[in-house]
Amino acid sequence: MGASRQSLRPQRRGRMLAPMSAERIAKCACGAVQVACKGEPARVSVCHCLDCQRRTGSAFSYNATFAAEQVRMAGKVNSFTQLGDEGRWGRHSFCPSCGRTAYYEIEVRPGMVTVPVGNFADPDFPPPTVSVYGERRHRWVGINTDQPIEEA
Repeated sequence: MGASRQSLRPQRRGRMLAPMSAERIAKCACGAVQVACKGEPARVSVCHCLDCQRRTGSAFSYNATFAAEQVRMAGKVNSFTQLGDEGRWGRHSFCPSCGRTAYYEIEVRPGMVTVPVGNFADPDFPPPTVSVYGERRHRWVGINTDQPIEEA
C-alpha cells in the first residue's frame, strides 16, 4: 500500500518565509521521501526493542517524536503494520525505492509521529533523554550524554 504526500515547499507567512531554523528536514537515503518537522521534538529517545533492532539493522534506534501537526511529509511511502512485543501496533512508513524508514507511528502515542534521527543527517541533533526496552540492550551498549537518560 502506497501513500503519496504533497511536495515540501517553504511555508509563507504573508510575504516572508518562515525561519528555516524552526524546521528540520529528514530524508530517506535516495531523497524521494522527505519529512519536515517544525519546532522541537516532544521526545528524543533510544530504543533497544527487538523490532527497532530489526528495523534499523543496528543494536538500537535513535528517534525523535513530534506531534502530528508539527510534521509534513512529501513523497510516496509504503507502510506495514505489525504487533510489537506487548501486542500493540506499530505502523512503519518507508521509501519504496531505497527501503529506508521515513517515519513511524505507534499505538501507545496517538497523534505523534516518530522520525529516525539519522534521517536528519544533523550531528548537532539533541541527544536522547529517554531509553526504552533496556532489558533488550546489548551488553556492550552504553549511551553517554551530558544529561541523564530516563529509563522508561
